Amino acid sequence: MSLDRELEALLFASATPLTVTEIARYLPEGADVPALLADLAASYATRGIVLVERGGAWLFQTAPDLAHVVQPARERPAKLSKAAVETLAIIAYHEPVTRPEIEGIRGVAVSAGTIDVLLAAGWVRPAGRRESPGRPLQYATTREFLVHFGLQNRRDLPGLADLKAAGLLEADIAPGDDSGAGDG
Repeated sequence: MSLDRELEALLFASATPLTVTEIARYLPEGADVPALLADLAASYATRGIVLVERGGAWLFQTAPDLAHVVQPARERPAKLSKAAVETLAIIAYHEPVTRPEIEGIRGVAVSAGTIDVLLAAGWVRPAGRRESPGRPLQYATTREFLVHFGLQNRRDLPGLADLKAAGLLEADIAPGDDSGAGDG
């Protein structure tokens, strides 16, 4: 049996995306996992499903140009409230971040329910405690966040210039740095 077939079966059967280290555990010792992944991704590049890396892990997903075909068949999750979307964006762009920092950026209190929704969705995780008075809990995004939003890492988040160009920010607010999210 060829290693590319073993890799394909492993990725197809996995319920979650797999890292190179996790994949290597299932293949013979010495297998060049990055090269095998690159070859397999290339062989799927023109098909209905593609092999992609998201958040340092590999998975099969629907080819981007065919998303409209499967969209009606997918279960639609409940929409996030405006507060949850704003909180998620703050966490993504400023992680690790504490609740008081989120509240300072938003200008309003963050309810426990808002963060609970993001935790339940699997997009946010506790990220330790800040070494400051009260030792507040910090929050950060998860690999599931990256997978859901089609990002390889946080650097792929749109920068201010991108958001302004898309009409999502007014041109006269937040002048200055127009780079992406950070070091992911």
